[in-house]
Amino acid sequence: MKRVVVGLSGGVDSSVAAYLLKEQGYEVIGLFMKNWHDDSVTISNECPWLEDSNDALLVAEKLGIPFQTVDLSEQYKEKIVDYMFNEYEKGRTPNPDVLCNREIKFDVFMKIAMSLGADYVATGHYCRKGTIEKDGKEIYQLLAGKDGNKDQSYFLCQLSQEQLSKALFPIGELTKPEVREIASKLDLITAEKKDSQGLCFIGKVRLPEFLQQKLQPKEGVIIEIPAEAEIYHQEKPQFNSEEEAFAFESRRIDYLKVPGKVMGKHQGAHYFTKGQRKGLNVGGTKEPLFIIETDVEKNIVYTGQGNQHPGLFKKALFIANEEIHWIREDLALKEGEKMEVVARIRYRQPLQKATLNQFKDGMYVVFESPQSAITEGQFVAWHLNDEILGSGVIA
Repeated sequence: MKRVVVGLSGGVDSSVAAYLLKEQGYEVIGLFMKNWHDDSVTISNECPWLEDSNDALLVAEKLGIPFQTVDLSEQYKEKIVDYMFNEYEKGRTPNPDVLCNREIKFDVFMKIAMSLGADYVATGHYCRKGTIEKDGKEIYQLLAGKDGNKDQSYFLCQLSQEQLSKALFPIGELTKPEVREIASKLDLITAEKKDSQGLCFIGKVRLPEFLQQKLQPKEGVIIEIPAEAEIYHQEKPQFNSEEEAFAFESRRIDYLKVPGKVMGKHQGAHYFTKGQRKGLNVGGTKEPLFIIETDVEKNIVYTGQGNQHPGLFKKALFIANEEIHWIREDLALKEGEKMEVVARIRYRQPLQKATLNQFKDGMYVVFESPQSAITEGQFVAWHLNDEILGSGVIA
């Protein structure tokens, strides 16, 4: 009998995942991960993890499976929280959920599970795992979940073959309503529970407040760049190579020399991210202001009016070699090779046609149509049909 450790989060998805595995004849153990209790970063008086671990315990009792709690807050702080502050300080916008899966759930947590004699680790993610054979070797595929509305394969875009080999995603074939229905039939306490929002560890906190506790506020100006600015309407230079052309398409525009208008003040450029429109507290423009760029060195936030402002759009992005990750190592591109894919630059974005172009120092992802708010530090993931082949950090 194969043993599976399920990460019970106290939510409906992982509860039903545990039930399905038991039905399939696995020996199931429930494990709740406690990731966060740093009182120096006070968050709110609500303490979601206590309630969640209690719900997880009740689910385990109902399903008749052993249950324990593991405290991973040390590793969490070091691998996720510190990383986030570092990234924000550099003016990049990290994705803690993607990292949490790579560094915590399918690494630290997986090692604990294996030490309990587990054959597999299971989570309540809406995605599927496929297996194919190639040259006599088994290769694992990460596939989109059946529920197009809830597909979470993006969050797992940094997993490796090794991690996938030991992973199970029991609810990947189901839709959210089907999952809730199973939970109701079993009368599980989590059946009606709302989906958790926000960072996978901070519970009910809004990011700026969280960041302000570690990154010191410093006042700077908010500048509006007009859509008519010359920089958007210049002739493109002649390029000697595709690489030069892509570098031009993916470049960061330096707005220091572009005439703009001071619209107000902010408390620190590192609290803001490209494409953001809330939190600027500047009114009086015909269309809402969107952030088109932040300069953390000079502490300036650049904005433009409306979600069609040319400063929001780019056709290409770059990933440095050390930030390229292939789930399908067998398909990795060599220097000079290209691949037609569909890609997304954020969770839930509809997939976009693009071409991967591998050069000596890294890879350019070139989109068929310009993309809004390509954000440094976020992950781009690329697919063939419903399989994620790999991902990378946007440079």
